[in-house]
Amino acid sequence: MDRVILHSDLNNFYASVECFYNPTLRNKPVAVSGNPELRHGIILAKNYIAKKYGIQTGEAIWQAKKKCPELICVSPHYDIYLKYSKLVKDIYDDYTDKIESFGLDECWLDVTNSTKLFGSGEKIADEIRKRIKYELGITASVGVSFNKVFAKLGSDMKKPDATTVISKEDFKNIIWKLPVQELIYIGRATKNKLNKCGIYTLGEIANSKPSFLKNLLGKNGLILYSWVNGYDNSEVSDHNSSPPMKTIGNSTTAPKDLITDEDVKITLYLLCESVASRLRDYGHSCRTVQLTIRDKNLVSYQRQAPLIIPSCSSEGIFEKAYEIYKTRRIDNTPIRTLGVRGCNLVSNDKKQLSLIPEIQNLEKEEELERCIDNIRGRFGFYSIKRGLMLTDEELSQLNAKEEHTIYPKSFFHP
Repeated sequence: MDRVILHSDLNNFYASVECFYNPTLRNKPVAVSGNPELRHGIILAKNYIAKKYGIQTGEAIWQAKKKCPELICVSPHYDIYLKYSKLVKDIYDDYTDKIESFGLDECWLDVTNSTKLFGSGEKIADEIRKRIKYELGITASVGVSFNKVFAKLGSDMKKPDATTVISKEDFKNIIWKLPVQELIYIGRATKNKLNKCGIYTLGEIANSKPSFLKNLLGKNGLILYSWVNGYDNSEVSDHNSSPPMKTIGNSTTAPKDLITDEDVKITLYLLCESVASRLRDYGHSCRTVQLTIRDKNLVSYQRQAPLIIPSCSSEGIFEKAYEIYKTRRIDNTPIRTLGVRGCNLVSNDKKQLSLIPEIQNLEKEEELERCIDNIRGRFGFYSIKRGLMLTDEELSQLNAKEEHTIYPKSFFHP
């Protein structure tokens, strides 16, 4: 029996939620954007009306308003987006327990065993779309296929509020004519490599020799060949399962250039406290600290160094990050953006008790910081902070982008 896989993609999620919460925004060009005063002035999401003007995610607000002077820019409300994401998953949960998130606004669903109760995959997809629209006031596009890769392609093909079915019998007619960049995980670099060899469509990948693709892209080439020929058999994870974390990081563009060591210390402490707190939330410690620096000329580089002892202490992570900054910085150009990432994670359950004083001190630091987590959880992040933060109120406000990467269960990232 063929599997029945859905991929549900909420249309223009951030902008759609903003328009639902604020009816005065409806039928107007709307974009969710960062704060230009904090140098975060880029477009994060846009509605379909704004999209018609050619506005793109990632471009500067001034560029977008040049295309559409009437564009209304609103600040993001991530707490509301998280709430909506959960409400949508509650709807999915009525049809299957095999639900795998792909960001806040996308999910795969395996409804193979649900078809006996609810009907075909297309019928389930239509019912889910209808419920999302009438219960939550936003829309979704859903792809229906026999594997995850084609279900994802299907959800991208018709927008907004549409269902696309890609079956075993007709997938070649539907997807082989698509450009290579439409396939999940084919980024700019992979697209350029393929294009240079005269491969522009998914069908041309499918009809290439596997040995040629392997020579061109390594084992990723064989994975792409398998996917476009319909051989993907990766599973949709259970609702309550999650793949293991690989890294956890935060980055921020400072409201002003970081010129002195004190400026850098304030920003690094904020980032390290956030990273360490999230490490503890996920029950992990990191064995390596990675520092990303982007200077005012937008030149970026990364450096990393190992910790002697795996840690989820902000102090330990800060000391290593600051050491990297002092010893491996390229030059003294003022810094625009800093990022800190904990890598090579290990579960705290696997950490052994020790009588070594240094390790005992680290364990005390981590326990102290867990107490701080509890205080901040009750009274807010800024209810308790280091004295250093009082020296510069402007820098001590964290506007960080939280990031984490995970080990994919079955997909490989070309």
